[in-house]
Amino acid sequence: MRKFKLLTGILSTTLVLTALAGCSGGGSSEPAGGQAGEQPAQTIQIKLAHTGSETHQYHIGAEIFKKELESLSNNTIKVNIHPNATLGNEKDAVEGVMNGIIDMSVQAAESSFANVVPEMNVFGIPFLFKDSDHVYKVLDGDIGKSLLQKADEKGMKALGFWEVGFRNMTTKSTPINTPADMKGLKVRVQPAPVWQEFMKSLGANPTPVEFNELYSALEQGTVDGQENPIATIMSMKFYEVQKQLALTAHTYTPAVVIMSNKAYNSLNDEQKQWVAEAVQKAAQEQRKILSDKEAQSIEELKQHGVNITEPDRAAFAEATSGVAKVLADKVPQELIDQIKAAAE
Repeated sequence: MRKFKLLTGILSTTLVLTALAGCSGGGSSEPAGGQAGEQPAQTIQIKLAHTGSETHQYHIGAEIFKKELESLSNNTIKVNIHPNATLGNEKDAVEGVMNGIIDMSVQAAESSFANVVPEMNVFGIPFLFKDSDHVYKVLDGDIGKSLLQKADEKGMKALGFWEVGFRNMTTKSTPINTPADMKGLKVRVQPAPVWQEFMKSLGANPTPVEFNELYSALEQGTVDGQENPIATIMSMKFYEVQKQLALTAHTYTPAVVIMSNKAYNSLNDEQKQWVAEAVQKAAQEQRKILSDKEAQSIEELKQHGVNITEPDRAAFAEATSGVAKVLADKVPQELIDQIKAAAE
């Protein structure tokens, strides 16, 4: 009897440990079933973190990616999305990816990510892109590939670019028509050098605030304004605390999709191809969704009581023309010239 009890205890302990192992974090594998007598397939769990809401551009891309990858893999790869900065702000998330704690993340290229990959500051240079066609020619071509390679060199795998969009100014109560209207305003900036210089050139006071803390900062008056794409203003409900929107379209922000080397290298060649295909599928579908929604979003903002102005963009371009020179130690002039030439 004692032997029987001892054996039962050992078996129980083994079962508990096995269950706990199956519940471990992202990048783990677990049986996916199979016919009797067959070796069951392994389900790979991928943890994808971002700081946006469930309606943010990040989440739109992540949901498409999840659906596509799970379909391509016949559900042998599962994607678990963690929105709303539940796994930390963007700085935390990129560090988590580099350390292998988080499997995947979606990052604004010229925000915290630019402190790891300095060349990404290029996306903060004002009025560098003419329009969306110019943007996509850069991102989908050799320039985009070379920028992703820069991220690869920093201890992670950069998989592609999703869309955040062209950025516009908002304030609580001050209409923005000319650069002079920016003078003295406390404006939230992303934690990257390019944004400090951008706001200083307009006479504003740059105030770093993490994205997941931005709504509270606007509501409490810690900052007077901020700048983001229309889709972000809508998805994060900034219109509730910002009633002035200036359509400056001063910069374009791409989202960099990154994966930890630990998670990426655990995949076989076929699985890596599925991931690559799913990222690209998400990029194309997300662009179309956001483009289709923008005009509708502007009308909705008006219904929320937001006053919309169309400022003198040429005056803003002239006032911020020196920003690129300040970034000479981070963004090679050759890269800027290549991007400009891509518009031709």
